[in-house]
Amino acid sequence: MPALVTLHVWRVPPWRVPAALLHMAADRLVLRRVAGLRFAKLLGTGDGTTFTVRDGDPTTWALLGTWASRDAADDFERSPTAARWRRISAERWRGDLVPLSSRGRWSGREPFGRPSAGRWAGPVAALTRARLVPRRAMAFWRAVPPVSADLRSIGGLRASLGIGELPVGLQGTFSVWDTDEVLRDFAYRRPAHIEAIRRTAEEGWY
Repeated sequence: MPALVTLHVWRVPPWRVPAALLHMAADRLVLRRVAGLRFAKLLGTGDGTTFTVRDGDPTTWALLGTWASRDAADDFERSPTAARWRRISAERWRGDLVPLSSRGRWSGREPFGRPSAGRWAGPVAALTRARLVPRRAMAFWRAVPPVSADLRSIGGLRASLGIGELPVGLQGTFSVWDTDEVLRDFAYRRPAHIEAIRRTAEEGWY
């Protein structure tokens, strides 16, 4: 299990979007050489309303990383890569996370390990990611708006962000909640999300 997981989010002014796109392309190779960085994904973002290209936000970009140590993550902040993003960004945010549970693989790996943490009483974050089956895309997209509307109406949600490795097909969400109980209530007790889970299993969306 990684010592630390970080999510960096940068918001750039519209006139800096070309520079952000250049960094997204160039940094993929650079990140492979960062000491202590075990797993990294550069991500586009959106509001998650439909999970189509209409949601995309070209002014907001993210980096998910898993680290061998907190020192390695902090050293990255002093790197030329991080400095370039700071120079072009108008706003930036870093979330420091410790895995509580994890299921599935990402690019053939288990980047968050197999944590077995006990109950957690404080705020929690949830990260989802899936590879959409192309022939099931329309059914998935039609099911998203009710779930998205319900998500934004529920109490206890602090923030949410659509994320993706590609504009379409490799998509996910990042959300922050007051408590684990509030998160579980949305995931397993709200009708819209329960229906989406059922249809995912029956129709093979991912």
